[in-house]
Amino acid sequence: MNIQSIRGMRDLLPNELQRWHHIERTLIDVTQSFGFRELRFPLLEFTTLFARGVGESTDIIEKEMYSLADRDGESLSLRPEGTASCIRAALQHGLLHNQIQNFWYRGPMFRYERPQKGRYRQFEQFGVESFGVPSFAAEAELIQLSAAVFDALGMRDALRLEINTLGTLENRRVYRQALVDFLTPHRDELDEDSKRRLDSNPLRILDSKNEKTRVLLENAPGFTDYLEESAVEHFESFKQVLQSLGIQFEVNPKLVRGLDYYTHTVFEWMTDQLGAQGTVCAGGRYDGLVEQLGGKATPGAGYAMGIDRLVLLHETLGGEFPLESIDVYCITMDEAYLSYAFDWCARLRQALPGRTIVLHKSAGKFQKQLKRADKSGAKMALLIGEQEVASNTATIKWLREEKTQQTLDFAALCKSLS
Repeated sequence: MNIQSIRGMRDLLPNELQRWHHIERTLIDVTQSFGFRELRFPLLEFTTLFARGVGESTDIIEKEMYSLADRDGESLSLRPEGTASCIRAALQHGLLHNQIQNFWYRGPMFRYERPQKGRYRQFEQFGVESFGVPSFAAEAELIQLSAAVFDALGMRDALRLEINTLGTLENRRVYRQALVDFLTPHRDELDEDSKRRLDSNPLRILDSKNEKTRVLLENAPGFTDYLEESAVEHFESFKQVLQSLGIQFEVNPKLVRGLDYYTHTVFEWMTDQLGAQGTVCAGGRYDGLVEQLGGKATPGAGYAMGIDRLVLLHETLGGEFPLESIDVYCITMDEAYLSYAFDWCARLRQALPGRTIVLHKSAGKFQKQLKRADKSGAKMALLIGEQEVASNTATIKWLREEKTQQTLDFAALCKSLS
């Protein structure tokens, strides 16, 4: 039996990861320039955290969680998303009450979904969460931040922004009942998923991809008819800021998001470049969630970007990224000189932080070692033999430039590399 990776989970190889590293560094640099700080939390949480936070009637809780019982009989789950864990950590350590906080996090999430291009059962997310700001300014800054990320990655023109408002929790409750009242007489016309959601999570029917259901929804009541005045003002002010920033958007009244905790603004950055998996970034406001998870009422908003899809989109668009290269590849004429080579490599790493210094550690013919150095993509080969050891020097051979081979002492070598 050949042991393979689990379906829906994959390995990322060194050459692939160079693009990943570029995108992750860009995400971190841009996000921290807005004043967001990193927060880390565990992969495993009590299952009740997600049931209370994400919503028991969502697809995530009903069908997609990876859960297990520990030795004490407690139900634990691999995190399917980051917001609930972020709030749990912030509450546990007293970071939210009467405070404005901006966090970012990244790492693997887990959902038992049908694997396909751009969708995996273990996937990487980069999330940001903002707490303590009740006004539309929180969502507006999130959009400005996400747009800045896409600009930095050179992919903004391949994305469109869709927005909607769900109003207050009370607005949602009233509209939910109106939608159920409308759809119930047409239950037999709904697709199977929508029939199931009618009893548990009817707003998700608005996002149905089934053509027959979509036609039926054309006559469904509109959400805007159930919004109170303050919710309308919140959304209008949000849109005005986006317009002043020159950020184009489409209002999509069918956009509801798949999680129960959203209120007021919801949004998605979409692309047509990735087929069915077109959502690259999604989020919104969730004013009742902190209280729902045991804290005092605290306004919040956030989003998550799928790094897997960002990488795929970046590659599809032919996005460039800096190659992670080797600066020095050190080879020895004989294994007897390895101790000398180890010392020089250690001193070079100390004198030239940030440079990549590789030592060829196995014995072999000198020409084969030199070919290995060239194949590695290194800028130069550092040659060490009997004469170099005797004179406390090293010989450099440039592999990418037409420069004369030189034998230098340590200080001169460092100068040539600086």
